[in-house]
Amino acid sequence: MDKLSYYLSFPFVWYALIVGILTSLCASLLGVTLVMKRFSFIGDGLSHVAFGAMATAAVLNVTNDLLVIFPVTIIAAILLLKNGQNTKVKGDAAIGMISVSALAIGYLLMNIFPSSANVSGDVCTTLFGSSAMITLNMSDVIICLIMSAAVIVLYVMNYAKIFAVTFDESFSKAVGVKADRMNLIIAVVTAVVIVLAMRLVGSLLITALVIFPAMTAMRLYKSYFSVTVCACVISMVCALAGILVSLLAGTPTGATIAAANIAVYLAVTLIRRK
Repeated sequence: MDKLSYYLSFPFVWYALIVGILTSLCASLLGVTLVMKRFSFIGDGLSHVAFGAMATAAVLNVTNDLLVIFPVTIIAAILLLKNGQNTKVKGDAAIGMISVSALAIGYLLMNIFPSSANVSGDVCTTLFGSSAMITLNMSDVIICLIMSAAVIVLYVMNYAKIFAVTFDESFSKAVGVKADRMNLIIAVVTAVVIVLAMRLVGSLLITALVIFPAMTAMRLYKSYFSVTVCACVISMVCALAGILVSLLAGTPTGATIAAANIAVYLAVTLIRRK
């Protein structure tokens, strides 16, 4: 407790707690929809796109890399979600192609045009979020607060339509729901959440925030509303536990948060089988 109290006296720890909990909340909200729409792996694909965009921003010496990362990731999300059913390359194949291409191009750019002497360290930090927690500042928290509020408001205002599109897109169109516009909103919001989560857990671990809370909640509840609420609670608790454990044990923040989600899922699965 003394060690924990000591760490909590630093502002960056509170920044990490705020960003981690809000990011996990937003990721779990979308996670239920993405898992049910069979697009749960899109988080991994978009995170690699964000990695490629970040590398491009570093090569171009862009001061605020979010100006490059946000539009590129949003465009990729729209292409994958909005037009996924109308293209020749569909679903997991499209996600895999975009994911590998962005990751390879980003890594090549970072090696050909290195922005610092420690390329391996830069790549490790970006992919796994190994030192993201100590680099968070007040501007990151403000951006996260604004984006999280926008995501939550959009989700709550369009809850019924998202519910309809998630389960039966064709029937939704038949009863007057503009499914294409809802898919566009889901795509944009997903891209925003991925970019927010990238700083905390890294590109390769974002999928854990999207998939595991939703899958765990589905083991406990059957209704869409109950699953969504449960996923949000599980995700926020795991984020809080992961950050605190990483402080006390000295483990990487992103990997610890992902491990907490995995542990809860395995525990719930074992209890259900008993």
